[in-house]
Formats: sequence, C-alpha cells, structure tokens
Amino acid sequence: MSLGFVKEVKEYVKLPNNMSVFESQHVSVQSSIPVNATQDAEEAFTVQKNSDGKTLDVHGKKAGEGAVVFDLAGFPVKKIGVNVLPDFKVIPGGQSIGVKLNTLGVLVVGHHQINTPEGKKSPGEIAGVQVGDIITNINGTKIEQMSDVTPFIQNAGKTGEPLDLVLTREETEVKTKLYPLKDENDRSFRIGLYIRDSAAGIGTMTFYDPKSKKYGALGHVISDMDTKKPIVVEDGQIVRSTVTSIEKGSNGNPGEKLARFSGDREVIGNITRNSPFGIFGELNQDISNGVNDEALPIALSNEVKEGPAKILTVVNNDKVEEFEVEVVSSVPQKFPATKGMVIKITDEKLLDKTGGIVQGMSGSPIIQNGKVIGAVTHVFVNDPTSGYGVHIEWMLNEAGIDIYSKQKQKVS
Repeated sequence: MSLGFVKEVKEYVKLPNNMSVFESQHVSVQSSIPVNATQDAEEAFTVQKNSDGKTLDVHGKKAGEGAVVFDLAGFPVKKIGVNVLPDFKVIPGGQSIGVKLNTLGVLVVGHHQINTPEGKKSPGEIAGVQVGDIITNINGTKIEQMSDVTPFIQNAGKTGEPLDLVLTREETEVKTKLYPLKDENDRSFRIGLYIRDSAAGIGTMTFYDPKSKKYGALGHVISDMDTKKPIVVEDGQIVRSTVTSIEKGSNGNPGEKLARFSGDREVIGNITRNSPFGIFGELNQDISNGVNDEALPIALSNEVKEGPAKILTVVNNDKVEEFEVEVVSSVPQKFPATKGMVIKITDEKLLDKTGGIVQGMSGSPIIQNGKVIGAVTHVFVNDPTSGYGVHIEWMLNEAGIDIYSKQKQKVS
C-alpha cells in the first residue's frame, strides 16, 4: 500500500509546475491516476473534473493568477500555478505577399578580380573585406544604397587616397582602408566587390492583429541568396503577389511557388524586423483572405495536439484556400524556438497540385480546433509532404505583441 502511495505521488510530481489559459477558454490537465484538486483565486478560474476522473479542466474567467493544489489521501502533493491571460485574437492570413527588403548599408556578396598590370587583384579582398560584410560608412558618410558608393570610388581614383570603410561583421564593427585599382579593360577604378542593397521574394502572410495592425509572415528568416546569411534590415515593404504557377516538389527536390508582384505594386505594409521567426511590421490597411476573415483565438504551444489541422495558402492566382494537414508532433516549448511542430500535408488536392510543402508556402497559418497554432516554415527535402512549423506565440512575441502584458499589469 505504501508503494502504491509513493507511485501516485511520483505521478503527481510529473505534472507541470505552471500553466497558462486565456479568458473564456480552458486547458486540460491529464494524469494516469485519479485526480483530486482544490483551487484558490476563484474569480480568475474554475476547475472541473471530467467523468474519467483523471482529467481536470481549468476554465479561465478573468485575467489574474492563482494555483491548483492536487492532494492524495487529503495530503497536498503538487501545486500548479495558473496564469489567466486576457482574451486575445488574431486574423489569420494565407495571402501570397511580395517582399522587398532594404539592407542596413550595402551587403558584400562576392569578390571581383580586376585586371591590373600586376595581374588580377581584388582591392576589397586585399583590404580584408569579407563576403557577408555590410558597408555602413565610407569616409565618415553613412552609406544607404549602392549609388552612394560610386562617387567615393571615383574621387579616390583621382586623389589616390584610400577609402575609409566601416563594416558590420557578425554584429561587430570593423574598420579598414581600401585602395581602388584601375581596370585595364575600361580604365575605370574599381573596388573589386559585388554589392547589393536590397532583396526581393515571395512568401505567405501568417496573421495580423486587428487592433494594432502588427503582422507576422513567413515564419523563418530571409537570408541572402549568395552569402546565406540573414539580411540585416534597414526597412522594407510588402505588396500583394499573384501565384502564376507551381513547380511540384519531389524527393530531394523541393518545389516552389512562382509568383509576381501584383500590377499595382501597392504597398500594404512595412517591414521592421527580419528574424528567425519571420518578417514583421505593420499593415497600413486591413486585408482579407476570403476564407476566414474573423479574428480567431490562438493556442499556446502546450495546447497544440497531434491530429488533424488546416492551413490557409494560395496555389493559384491570389485565391486563398483551406487545405487539410496533420500535426504529427508538437513540442510544448517554454522558450522561443523554431521548429516546434512537424506537420504533414494530407489534402489530396494540394498534394496533386504541389506535391506537398513548397517554397513560397512558408508562413501559411496552421489552424486547429478553431485556433491559430502557428505557421508552416520548412519542408523536409527527402519528404516534400512533410515539414516544420513554428508556434504562433513566438511569432507574436517577435511582432512586438506581448500577450502576457495586460495580465502582468493587473497582477502588479
């Protein structure tokens, strides 16, 4: 009997130490043994034991904090802190968007060899400039775009003076002197660097907050195609885009949405952040998907269940459609992290059209049980029907939306 008592205590200890639940929603605590519990903070939430005797539902009523105490034979053995969060909803996306990023300074994407009397040389390489460096300042002047660089090169060629460069490299500042060299072919002075000041692509809108107009899209960072490093954003814009065709995915060969920016090129929002969780900014207008334009509640990572779900995405023109998927696994993450879910496309129509998850589908919102749970992020190269998803709460955090803030204020 004492051994059984110890076993049950161990079962209770395995229960989480804390949980969060939104107002007007509930979260279930499951145990392999019968549960007995009491609560405090009755105004914040209520607890209800299910008919199976092993599942406890915590119903959020009012933002606040409290605790549920589990007991065994009248002795308290486990206390779970409960945070009731203010009700929060987002409008799901699914729209195909065109993305234009302007870099902070100009990005070095390669070295260029110049024909000189002493042979082929790259002044940039000689000066120690590396691929992936960002040129932010020349001779004390801030550099914002490629056209800003040319006058300095021409002047340095005339005077013979070096260019004083300030570079950003892996979040550190590097200073160097670069001497332009004259190209024997066209007699022009060159710095021997390939540079770029912007990047463009397509992706999918994930969500936006109807109150603040803050949005999240893509679900993963945008990296430069040449340097493979994340683009450090000065600013950027998003526009509507239209899917023109699909390159179907197959094993070892990820597919791709081919799309063009919509003809009007109307800017529908800005881009202020490019992070491992996607791109973020504010919309300057409401947008609709025509499938589900009502604000939906969100699910925290611990609420996501294995089983059926849906995604919203575009595979033809600009029409958003709903497709069936399955959440194969989900990790109840306590801290922001990518790749929180594995999902599998089960919709025959989508499989026939795309072969599974394709490039450009990143950011497609995942909806389960009427809640936005995250976004599609990556495809498995060896299985295009499956890929990773990111939990919505981390994208909200990156968008500058703190779902815990009001609750903290009320408690304090």
